[in-house]
Amino acid sequence: MGDPVDRRLRTMDEITIRIRHLYISPGHRYKGRHGKDPSPHGMEECSTIECVTDRGIRGDRYFDLEPGHKGQITFFADEVHRALGEELGGGPSSPEVFRRNVITDGVDLNRLIGRRFSLGGIEFEGVEEARPCYWMNRAFAEGAHEALKGRGGLRARILTDGELSRGDCSLSLQDRIP
Repeated sequence: MGDPVDRRLRTMDEITIRIRHLYISPGHRYKGRHGKDPSPHGMEECSTIECVTDRGIRGDRYFDLEPGHKGQITFFADEVHRALGEELGGGPSSPEVFRRNVITDGVDLNRLIGRRFSLGGIEFEGVEEARPCYWMNRAFAEGAHEALKGRGGLRARILTDGELSRGDCSLSLQDRIP
């Protein structure tokens, strides 16, 4: 029968989704920390974030990393966070542990891989899945690394400047998904 959100994306040029949380982090918590404890860099929740074309999110650890970086912004589905909690018997109540920038509700993010889309009037290019790492077992719950494969979120490039805010937001595809 299929997911109703997936059907909406196939049949409509525009849908309304909800941005539940927005996060930035000034530093890496896990990158380069194999065999060590995580660094103290947490995620900072924001009411808005500033997206800068081909540079990233102002104030985030990946801002100005390199031109064309495929993870200038990352998205994660709140539905996955809730499902993972049910599957693994709990876990943190806040999705900030996944270290993604934009927590959405109402869209299958995997459907945006390889597509140009507009969210809140800002254009993005969905590049690839934000693959989970083994740290997810420590950050969320044992088994999270494996359970997140194929649903770890979306890495994207920022194609136009603008601000994203929490709340209902319009998502438009640049072309229809077959």
